[in-house]
Amino acid sequence: VQLQASGGGLVQAGGSLRLSCAASGRTFSIYTMGWFRQDPGKQRDFVAAIRWSSGVTYYADSVKGRFTISRDNAKNTVFLQMNSLKPEDTAVYYCATDLKFSDASTYYTGGGMDYWGKGTQVTVSS
Repeated sequence: VQLQASGGGLVQAGGSLRLSCAASGRTFSIYTMGWFRQDPGKQRDFVAAIRWSSGVTYYADSVKGRFTISRDNAKNTVFLQMNSLKPEDTAVYYCATDLKFSDASTYYTGGGMDYWGKGTQVTVSS
């Protein structure tokens, strides 16, 4: 599975951005897709995930109520709508996919995903 993320950029605090990630290849095997983020020198953190079939969503506490993950199954694309952005949201954002069932707890610890896309930079200025 290949993943292509887009939509990052520079935005002022309080603003919004929408990230997209298009999957290609073995898309029929997708079980879950998610977003993670990483600052240089820090560990990669879970942001949000969505079960591909049911649409059940999971969020990190730090983004709950501000970010919304959604998907377009027909286009094999997952989105991350980010509102009320804060400077601490600045990071490289990565999309990823899990081709098997994994307990959601594994995503919260940064694991569980099988394929990763190249990241897209999100910078929030104060």
